[in-house]
Amino acid sequence: MKPKKVELSNTVRDKLDLPPLSYPEIALIGRSNVGKSSLINVLVNRRKLAYTSGTPGKTRGVHFYNVDERFFIVDLPGYGYARASQEQQRAWGELVETYLEQRKGHALLLQLVDLRHAPSKDDLQMAAWIRHYSLPYRVVATKADKVGRGKRAKHRQIIATALQLPPAEILYFSAASGEGKDMLWGAILDAIAKHSGCPKESTTEA
Repeated sequence: MKPKKVELSNTVRDKLDLPPLSYPEIALIGRSNVGKSSLINVLVNRRKLAYTSGTPGKTRGVHFYNVDERFFIVDLPGYGYARASQEQQRAWGELVETYLEQRKGHALLLQLVDLRHAPSKDDLQMAAWIRHYSLPYRVVATKADKVGRGKRAKHRQIIATALQLPPAEILYFSAASGEGKDMLWGAILDAIAKHSGCPKESTTEA
């Protein structure tokens, strides 16, 4: 899929300001610096739509990106940023938890984990939250280009075991090479089709 129009429509920094559901939402959650912004930019073919930085913790609000007036990609604050104050971490946690609780009817949540490492304590806690709220979700293993193809299955198995998932349900993704982009679009469009009751469109790019 090649979106024709993608724009940042809203940024929310207070849990009381979350807007009501209007379009299906594809939300991204993961540790700081796991590559959420880079994934968004590659996915929608916009180099600088979502701000990327080598410094973790830059996403401090919930960013709503409107895609073709059809659905939102929602960038949630990254967790696990050690340099954030306890007050900041509490505020981010409350914002994310309120989003998860209120968005039980959204289309899909993508939990991003780094393929190179076993899931952290924060990753495991987030997975528990997702299951608690019975949200439809997929796990995306980012930075796949940094792991040799011969070692990927082992890394994915470690992640799958920790998150209690079948390995095949974990998607590989690389922002550097674009690997996994079509598979990810397939999962997104399938979720939107199930959410809206519409036929799934092709992911083939012109």
